[in-house]
Amino acid sequence: MLITRTIKDLKNKISKYKADGKQIGFIPTMGALHKGHLSLIECSKSNDDITVASIFVNPTQFNNKEDLKKYPREEEKDIELLKQVGCDIVFIPTVEEMYPEEDKRQFNFGGIENVMEGKFRDGHFNGVAQIVSKLFQYVEPDNAYFGIKDFQQVAIIRYLNKHYLADLNINIVACDILREEDGLAMSSRNKLLSPNYRNAAPLIQKTLKKYKKDYKNYSVKELMNKITEEINENELLNVEYVDIVDNTTLKTVDKIIEGQTTACIAVFAGKVRLIDNIAF
Repeated sequence: MLITRTIKDLKNKISKYKADGKQIGFIPTMGALHKGHLSLIECSKSNDDITVASIFVNPTQFNNKEDLKKYPREEEKDIELLKQVGCDIVFIPTVEEMYPEEDKRQFNFGGIENVMEGKFRDGHFNGVAQIVSKLFQYVEPDNAYFGIKDFQQVAIIRYLNKHYLADLNINIVACDILREEDGLAMSSRNKLLSPNYRNAAPLIQKTLKKYKKDYKNYSVKELMNKITEEINENELLNVEYVDIVDNTTLKTVDKIIEGQTTACIAVFAGKVRLIDNIAF
């Protein structure tokens, strides 16, 4: 596996593969890798000739400086995991490499950036767009892989790709959520959970599954309230939001239509913020 830390070196390496007609798959990450990330690598390995991953904790997408400071960083372990699954190139830049000067670009996503996560994480998706647009331009992949756990982020990246980066002709591939045996969605943030909070966290998915099964017995508003109340009954968990939205517009729906509707949730387990979703 090739390890590169500069944009110039990355582009040089990839250009050689492209000159040979190789198809490139790309997985951008913030490190602290888990099986969910590795499944994206494996998906690329099955579809593409060359698989590229990046590890970069992007400061512009953190609206909470303390969250940025605490975000887990495990570079040596991450490199070893990427080697084990056969990643071909890993790009690990510094902040100075990615942002030699302040990035003042502002993106408009047609309103989908202002709901759910956007309500509570001011500027988050603009920061995501800043870093993803840079990485897409440097790697110029044929396929880029993202986990659907970050449901709204995938919608943002699809919009970014279509409206700002269409000339790159990148195909966005959304991959299924990987879960622990107890149902908790795999996340780098899970490593920050103390044992008590970790034991409580699977209630999030358990509750979503329960009300997915019974959704016809409730209005959308009742369903969101029921999910919130049931999770909040556990004193270790605090729901920030539940929203049941149209898969395309991300607007709260009046009626659930199977195949077109998803329930999205953010929950604090102590100070650790967890997100999840379930499709109807």
